[in-house]
Amino acid sequence: MAELVLGPILRYVGETEAVVWVETDRRTEVEVRCRDADLAAAGQGFCVEGHHYALVVVDGLEPGSTYEYEIWLDDERRWPPPASPFPPSAIRTLAGHGPVRISFGSCRVALPHHPPYTLAKDEDPRGREFDALYTLAHELWGRPRESWPDVLLLLGDQVYVDEGSPQARELIRSRRDTTQPPGEEVADFEEYTALYRESWGVPVIRWLYSTVSCSMVIDDHDVHDDWNISAAWVEEMRRQPWWAKREAAALASYWVYQFIGNLSPGALAESELYAEVRESEDAREVLGRFAERDRERADGEPWSFCRDLNGSRLIVIDARSGRVLEEGRRQILDEAEWEWLERHLAGEWDHLLIASSDPFLLGPGLHQIEAWGEAVGEGAWGPRMANLAERLRRTLDFDHWPAFRRSFDRLVRALSEHGSGAHGHPPASIGILSGDVHHAYLAEVAFRRDARVEAVVWQGVCSPFRNALERHERLVIRFGNTRLGEAIGRLLTHTAGVSEPEIRWRMVEGPFYDNQVATLSLDGRQATLKLERTTGDPKLDKRQLTTSFERRIA
Repeated sequence: MAELVLGPILRYVGETEAVVWVETDRRTEVEVRCRDADLAAAGQGFCVEGHHYALVVVDGLEPGSTYEYEIWLDDERRWPPPASPFPPSAIRTLAGHGPVRISFGSCRVALPHHPPYTLAKDEDPRGREFDALYTLAHELWGRPRESWPDVLLLLGDQVYVDEGSPQARELIRSRRDTTQPPGEEVADFEEYTALYRESWGVPVIRWLYSTVSCSMVIDDHDVHDDWNISAAWVEEMRRQPWWAKREAAALASYWVYQFIGNLSPGALAESELYAEVRESEDAREVLGRFAERDRERADGEPWSFCRDLNGSRLIVIDARSGRVLEEGRRQILDEAEWEWLERHLAGEWDHLLIASSDPFLLGPGLHQIEAWGEAVGEGAWGPRMANLAERLRRTLDFDHWPAFRRSFDRLVRALSEHGSGAHGHPPASIGILSGDVHHAYLAEVAFRRDARVEAVVWQGVCSPFRNALERHERLVIRFGNTRLGEAIGRLLTHTAGVSEPEIRWRMVEGPFYDNQVATLSLDGRQATLKLERTTGDPKLDKRQLTTSFERRIA
């Protein structure tokens, strides 16, 4: 009798169709059956290294409607579980107009939801405080379904290869000699599957993902801390005998667990890789060849994707795997992804949203320091200082958009063009949604008057879901946001010959350092951003979401 291992996870949802992802314990027929509607859909499964998966495309749905659903395996119901305490899982289609809510954030360590793991790091090194997604899921039970998020946007670090639970480390120790590299970190596809089961298998998280449409993108801790930060880093890692297997497993598991469900049914039908995977008895070699090509590519197939949401467009770009790292040519997106991005920016939208795991805008002082680090790394202060800059780059995580100045300037130009109406009627707002940096803030952007930008341009950063910073890390960020920190940064960039950015920005909310989740509410040409943090008593396991700010953007 077939069983569900993970899922169901509600992935792409449009106006008339949806995609549901599952992992099962064997090859089986997977059906999504909608309650109170004569609708059922079956999915063709596929196998990777003995693990079985399926994507089920449900079509023929009505716009703006809700369909409670069940999962059946070989004509036996497997979801919801017997005596489930959770509300029924449901597909809620987009109406094509009207309000839409996007909850977003990043960086979620999978640890138990009780002390000492719910304590702060400063109280116990094992502590990561309350999980914001776990808390959000519990709070949704008491809210009307109409007020739930329509999209849950997970902006990287869904799993941590270098920071896991005692159970994950025990599994790894049971499989191999952890005195040899990479130690208790993940080494292969099998160990990745365990991380995903651990992160997504908690009952309330499993329910949340089954009933809110999930979109996901990769970041460094899904693969390795500082992944693709520089050419020197890549060269050093590729000399490690275990690295090629780890990176290939990371990319293959990312494709299976995260990326493929981002695609619409139309895009799935056009995917040659998806067809090849489904036709294989076991797609291990197929995905292995794909991962190897992706590791070596200069210009190649992007991991980025796009969703249209009731008159607004959400573009999610992969800011990690397609980087150009050669000193003097550094770009955060390769040319193929730039072309893809420019095509998808086209059109007239109420709001234009660009999601990137790495923030585009940091605090002014931190921005200047990262830009200085890139310039010195490229030789602005000579070869000896270039080596020092490389060490600082890795130590201080200089891997965001300011550390890729060519890409930063190119995106500024794109924002200016689309915000001024150079390509059609400008949207009411252009927003950049980001995570990664383990704190949250809202920034407003100002352009020169002659740019004639009409759209409100802003960035919302929300991180972490669960991995709050320690006290000394917060002090560094606070200093980078001070006038003194900015002045030091400007002095350094000036001496390295770095020009001033073409834009100015200021933090209008934050920074906030809690475990937290942000929700962007769009309604026509109006937009509001809300940030909620976890609060409560970890020793009594009492938790709730408390509003840090709620601000009208447009």
